[in-house]
Amino acid sequence: MSHSDTIPLHASSQSDIDEIENLIYASPATVLPARPPSPPRASIPVSSSSPFINSNLPNPAPPKSSYQPQIPKPPSSSSSFPPPPPPPSTRPDIANSGFGPAPNTLTEPVWDTIKRDLSRIVSNLKLVVFPNPNREDPGKALRDWDLWGPFFFIVFLGLILSWSASVKKSEVFAVAFALLAAGAVILTLNVLLLGGHIIFFQSLSLLGYCLFPLDVGALICMLKNNVILKMVVVCVTLAWSSWAAYPFMSSAVNPRRKALALYPVFLMYVSVGFLIIAID
Repeated sequence: MSHSDTIPLHASSQSDIDEIENLIYASPATVLPARPPSPPRASIPVSSSSPFINSNLPNPAPPKSSYQPQIPKPPSSSSSFPPPPPPPSTRPDIANSGFGPAPNTLTEPVWDTIKRDLSRIVSNLKLVVFPNPNREDPGKALRDWDLWGPFFFIVFLGLILSWSASVKKSEVFAVAFALLAAGAVILTLNVLLLGGHIIFFQSLSLLGYCLFPLDVGALICMLKNNVILKMVVVCVTLAWSSWAAYPFMSSAVNPRRKALALYPVFLMYVSVGFLIIAID
């Protein structure tokens, strides 16, 4: 495209261009700064000797170690007494306080087991047969029940009756053992069917311990073969056994059903008393 081919501008555009050119050539060109110049910054003096300021405070002492080795002292020749024993431990025994597992009885000597069982039998016998304050609260009297004591009293009574018999000793022992064992089970079921609040094996243990007076009576009758003496001894021991079983069996059932629970117990003890008198 040549110079002659240019398109002429509009009159208003030409006037605007001319006005811009006049403003440019009328005053010298000055460029305003974008922002005012920043003030000069203060310089930090740097010492070439040491970068830190010397302090007048004294130097801290080195920390002391909490561990102090104990040097054993040589034994004194003046004191010939041995050192005092260490104080007993204040921590309670878990097994004795009732918490934690019970002590293992599988590894203890047999004699210790026998002594523990015998002491328990004697303790339960005192609580059931002999007068004591715990008889007023039957729930606490035989809490630690066992079956070794009743088993011993049943077997002992059967052996005494068989020794007292002149003939058929084995049959007498079998009848006595079956009567006492089955009778205790039936009496316990009777109390439970009457709505009694008692543990099955606890009731068996109680009825077995109440046979102790009858065992004593049977032993006396075997040593003294006298009919009158037998009747007196059997009546006393029968009353003693019934008196021993009364508070426990009566408190286990409703007061309205007390007679239904006590009558079978009295009937079993009466049958045992007849066996003691009849066997000769």
